[in-house]
Amino acid sequence: MPTAASTLPIIDADPFGPRVLADPLPFQHELREAGPVVVLAKYGVYAMGRHAEVQAALTDWQSFESGAGVGLANFRTEAPWRPPSLLLEADPPHHDAPRAVLTTILGPRQLARLREAWEADAAELVDTLLARASGGALEFDAVPDLAGAYPLRVFPDAVGIGPDGRENLLPYGDMAFNAFGPRNALVERDAERVGALSGWVASQCAREALSESGFGAQIWEAADRGDITHEQAPLIVRSLLTAGVDTTVNGIAAFLHAVATHPRAWERLRRQPALIRGSFDEAVRLESPVQSFFRTATRDVEIGGTVIPAGSKAVLFLGAANRDPRRWEDPDVFDVDRDPSGHVGYGFGLHQCVGQHVARAEATAVMGALARRVEAIELAATPRRHLNNTLRSWASLPLRFTVA
Repeated sequence: MPTAASTLPIIDADPFGPRVLADPLPFQHELREAGPVVVLAKYGVYAMGRHAEVQAALTDWQSFESGAGVGLANFRTEAPWRPPSLLLEADPPHHDAPRAVLTTILGPRQLARLREAWEADAAELVDTLLARASGGALEFDAVPDLAGAYPLRVFPDAVGIGPDGRENLLPYGDMAFNAFGPRNALVERDAERVGALSGWVASQCAREALSESGFGAQIWEAADRGDITHEQAPLIVRSLLTAGVDTTVNGIAAFLHAVATHPRAWERLRRQPALIRGSFDEAVRLESPVQSFFRTATRDVEIGGTVIPAGSKAVLFLGAANRDPRRWEDPDVFDVDRDPSGHVGYGFGLHQCVGQHVARAEATAVMGALARRVEAIELAATPRRHLNNTLRSWASLPLRFTVA
């Protein structure tokens, strides 16, 4: 017999409060140990943190829809703050054509053409950074100077937007990912700049604002071919600009923090740089730059021995699933020899991140450049978190590099 909702474990902690956002690991442990499905008292929604149930819910898009929004707000009853994403907040058949277009544009074959230029950009950035070294060492903040600098250097170029206003990309992404959570202080903080940031991003998605050979132009060409409509094209470009920078910045920062706190791992990656690509996925598993997404039950659906009623919201804690000891041996350890296949750091199933190959390519380029020039990476001071309702971010990551 399925467990009745009235008898489910109830968790009182607020996963979107500052205490849990700053350090979600104790909450994640409580969530996993409470049961496969729990109720979050503060929001009256269901929640899952074990890998098996999170992966199952992500895969079963027919029962757990994204079209009602992947945040706390239910688009069936509440107006979204902007036109919904055609990829993240849509289900088949509406999701299919935009997804197919981006899968081709962001696929490995297309990215192979960018690899040489991206590796040269990474080498130049690292050379410029290490020119500031003194006595064979450099202390600096890796968030603005490396993890943030590299994606902001190559990705907007790849999309094809102009040089002006790129400083808006990170605040816009931060705002968009905050909006998936409750309307708390983090959302209120952005209220005054929603219009300005949204207007700037929308202006960059217009055909005339894009270069002729970037991802953005290719999306508009797909509209000319009839693969998508011309009304869909700017919204798909917007998806790139929303999710294509912050997540990669946080992924690279997570990788840097992992090697700074696991010195033997960095020694190993320097000797065997072929491990860098897979180790980036291990860092994504460990830190989960995207911590959670919501789904909405389309019917009464049984999962984990519980029936979630039709129309109910359920939040899937990706970060908790990626550290579930039922799925991972020594889940809190960064292990460059681990096969992290099956982690849900990019989501899973139909809505798995379409830009994951881009993130891997950027991270591999920048960490490969570091492996050639930097002998040791260590923390220079205590890092400081940046709080976001969805993202796990660093505000500051002070590092010390020993130049090779």
